[in-house]
Amino acid sequence: MPISPNFTSVLSKDWEINFTQCTPNGYLKYTDLCNLLQLTAAAHSEVGGISFTDMQEFNQAWVLSRMRVEISELPKWRDVVTVKTWINSLENSRSVRALEMYVNGRKIVGSETFWAVFNTKARRPEPLALPHQHFELFPENKATEIGFSKINLTHEKEIIFERTVFLSDLDIVNHVNNVKYLEWCLDLIDENKIFHQEVKSFEMNFLKELSLKDKVILHECLNDTNAVFSITKEDKTCFALQLNWK
Repeated sequence: MPISPNFTSVLSKDWEINFTQCTPNGYLKYTDLCNLLQLTAAAHSEVGGISFTDMQEFNQAWVLSRMRVEISELPKWRDVVTVKTWINSLENSRSVRALEMYVNGRKIVGSETFWAVFNTKARRPEPLALPHQHFELFPENKATEIGFSKINLTHEKEIIFERTVFLSDLDIVNHVNNVKYLEWCLDLIDENKIFHQEVKSFEMNFLKELSLKDKVILHECLNDTNAVFSITKEDKTCFALQLNWK
């Protein structure tokens, strides 16, 4: 698709929170929060001519590599939220994108995301094949207080769950969707921490692909300040999540 005449380097998009996106207490699920951030990023890439459809002409897609989300509060059912996004850096096969969520003009969420250009046939990173110089970059305009990082997995941990990848776990790129990893881990923590919005931030590292019928093991390490989860396949780490408590 051509670059939209409405293209701007900073995009703001409104979303109304519906009941399917909420936990039983009426607040937005953390997984659906990530979905809204990703959908806004996708909308910006679409008007900028670097969407999934555009990139598939070259067998390419954006895949998420790292993500940090900082939360002061969650929106609730029927709230209209504004998600704002811009790009900090974009070169070769890598891009850092910032996202913020507002309710009534008040910032409630900030996120820093690290994306890689992925060849969906060769299954490896490669430089972006599409022109992108029209995107103005904002390297100093950060959405989070702390940037994303490599999660420390050297702590002692225990095996808490085993599962198989099912069709419902896959996305359009034919691997486990990033939000599915988060969902698997959140299902294993004390639900009261979710209901009481005790998560002040979380960080995710996506390390290796998982495909249909892969068998994986979930590991957990808990303490008073955070919880660290990892997902392994054949003793190799595919995903890491750190939840930081308020």
